[in-house]
Amino acid sequence: MEKYSQFRDRGSGIAPFFPVPTQSSGIYLPFHVFLFVVRVPLLISTLLFYSIVFSWLPLGMGAVGFLAKKAALWVILGISGVWWIDLQIDGVKRGSLAQHNAHRLPHPKTIIASSFTSPIDCLYLAAIFDPVFTVSFPDSRSVQRISLLQAIFRAFAAPQHKPPPSAYLTDLETLIKKNPDSCIVVFPECTTTNGRGILPFSPSILTAPPKTKIFPVNLRYTPADITTPVPNSYFTFLWNLCSKPTHCIRVRIAESVHNTSQSALRPEPPKAKNSYNTNFFDTLKLDPKTSELLDGSNDGEELNPEEMEVLDKIGEALARLGRVKRVGLSVKEKEEFVKVWTKKRS
Repeated sequence: MEKYSQFRDRGSGIAPFFPVPTQSSGIYLPFHVFLFVVRVPLLISTLLFYSIVFSWLPLGMGAVGFLAKKAALWVILGISGVWWIDLQIDGVKRGSLAQHNAHRLPHPKTIIASSFTSPIDCLYLAAIFDPVFTVSFPDSRSVQRISLLQAIFRAFAAPQHKPPPSAYLTDLETLIKKNPDSCIVVFPECTTTNGRGILPFSPSILTAPPKTKIFPVNLRYTPADITTPVPNSYFTFLWNLCSKPTHCIRVRIAESVHNTSQSALRPEPPKAKNSYNTNFFDTLKLDPKTSELLDGSNDGEELNPEEMEVLDKIGEALARLGRVKRVGLSVKEKEEFVKVWTKKRS
């Protein structure tokens, strides 16, 4: 493991990109194989049914369509063996949630800043909150809207430092205006981990309006081997998920945070007063490291102290909820880890 020492956080020694070891089945191997053989076809067929049927449902179905989607998602979780969910909300005693204001939970026109460790994260959040999912990138304030199925496969994807050329990018304020009946899910770490550390955040969450509530949400699993920090680990994930009788999700929701930074959005470039005296290329900016044109997504822009304070507040909340520490490793280090890990396996 010495060759992987560079992928451990220097301060804490935490390695957030390593897969969690699976406990040996031992004498229960035949039973685990039976569960795997029975569950996998049911899980895949139900997920395909959901993605095909509900993507074509008319918007006018209202409550009927909403309840049908919820039921289908809970069936998928049930087939997976997720039988117990431990939910705890900051400032709310166990068993007294009904006595408190519902605004302590994420609701329409709010943002969920969630940890990202497993495809089950997306299924659970969709089953409970029916949100709009987004993809964030390390140096961009823009986000890409994706579907639930895309979010699930995103948990198996290799880390992306920049958005793909064909991606349609927007910001959180625009998404909230276009989807007033939904909350928005942001995965600010930009890639999956094994749940043992919180990575540095993308600045995309700084495009949230000042009055919008941001709820840090941390999800952990028992057993923890259904996390997918290594890309393309489809079979390992399915085996760990479907061969075990039960799984428990530990969900922690912090009190809402607001974007109190005053310069969250990048100011618009000054307009040319005279086309004869100004040149279009003068308004373009270059990356000082690569001398490449920036794509308009705020790449290379440094954060001011107010913005850092907002990101630190959300990051500390996620770390506290997950009982883990924040680490200095980012998407760049995970890209390097994946190269080394894949080379070793091949």
